[in-house]
Amino acid sequence: MVDFEKLVEEITEEVYRELFNNNKEVQQNFNEKKVGKISRYIDHTLLKATATESDINNLCNEAIKYDFFSVCVNSYWVKKCSEMLKNSTSKVCAVVGFPLGVMIIDAKEYECRRALLDGASEIDMVMNIGEFKNKNFKIVKKEIENIKKICTDYNAILKVIIETCYLTKEEIKDASLLCVECGADFVKTSTGFGTGGAKIEDVKLMKETVGNRAKVKAAGGIRNYETALKMIEAGADRIGTSSGVKITEEEPS
Repeated sequence: MVDFEKLVEEITEEVYRELFNNNKEVQQNFNEKKVGKISRYIDHTLLKATATESDINNLCNEAIKYDFFSVCVNSYWVKKCSEMLKNSTSKVCAVVGFPLGVMIIDAKEYECRRALLDGASEIDMVMNIGEFKNKNFKIVKKEIENIKKICTDYNAILKVIIETCYLTKEEIKDASLLCVECGADFVKTSTGFGTGGAKIEDVKLMKETVGNRAKVKAAGGIRNYETALKMIEAGADRIGTSSGVKITEEEPS
């Protein structure tokens, strides 16, 4: 007996394959439809030490104008951003233990709790990379689990930055799995302050490793629409970038 459902699926795949091979415009439109509005993938980011109140005001106004998913800021600016964005669709994301990840656990916990009290709904925490590479997984798991518990208490999302530029491919897989085991909602590639940022092959590897158990955030060095789209197609569910305005304005209409 013919399996009509499977037959239709095979024919559909063949049609799309032919269209994609012969018409780049059709392929681009299909990808854009699949991806959707690029701005809703973006955590509009400003983490420089030189950021002023005027810069933060501008960041929030841009988030409102372009409908970014969130602004990503240092914990000092969380309260101000929360006040500015309270009537918008943009959330506030705070970094914790940023950018090195080597704060003591108590300090990370305090920074996380204070950011959530000030209005953050997402936390991007830097993993203790040195202890991970030292295979002291007990310490690394403890800090992630402790931060996750705090986030759960406030109904907040936890993203863990594993800083892929310092890790081997095998370590990227192990770190991603560890984050999932500890309850992280996202595994994030980079701080943007390391020796390298997000790479497509690392995003693919992370997504293949975590599957549907967690999402992936690509950050660091993503400065145009084409790169952002490639990261999303590789498996990224969120893009961290300070070039959100440029990326959104480059999106085909």
